[in-house]
Amino acid sequence: AEIATIDLDFVTEDLPKLINSMQTGAERIKKIVESLRTFSRLDEAELKTIDIHEGINSTLMILESRLYKKPDRPAIEVIKEYGDLQPVECYAGQLNQVFINILSNAIDALEESLKHFTENGERFDRPHIKIRTELTPDDQVIIAIANNGLGISEDIKERIFDPFFTTKPVGKGTGMGLSICYQIITEKHGGSIECHSQLEQGTEFVIRIPFSVKQTS
Repeated sequence: AEIATIDLDFVTEDLPKLINSMQTGAERIKKIVESLRTFSRLDEAELKTIDIHEGINSTLMILESRLYKKPDRPAIEVIKEYGDLQPVECYAGQLNQVFINILSNAIDALEESLKHFTENGERFDRPHIKIRTELTPDDQVIIAIANNGLGISEDIKERIFDPFFTTKPVGKGTGMGLSICYQIITEKHGGSIECHSQLEQGTEFVIRIPFSVKQTS
């Protein structure tokens, strides 16, 4: 009678699935916590030698939920073209801030592009972000982050790193994100950051930093 009451056959079938789901959830929480620690680098405010790819991957883990397929749009694909990089000396926490800002902007740009195509009755089947890294012969580390959205006009591109400049609606952007990225790359790391874009051709940010960064005051 008790077996019938608790529906033992169903419990026997469902319990392993439930335990497996709990284990999967726990493993994902563990990965997110590890990614947050890698991303924040709270104990590494000074110059440290780190794996750049680890920082990018941790940033992607934090943003992962924004990449999923949604009812009104397909999933955003991430294409990684990682070069053979040795650990790089940098301000890890600040560099990760640059990654999350540029990747967040790339997702925003793709979402706006998808909205534009939908409103115009067009299809946008494969929104994606491409991340490329390489080490140049003169020991410059290149991190290029591109999206295949609508791109930006020349006049906007000229002002993209200006403080308080934003193309986002009121209340959605402060206009400080890319300006701070510019300062982190140029002033803290002695590198450069450029924006390459053409309308309907997507946008790419190219970061260059020396393999070994000189200590700044």
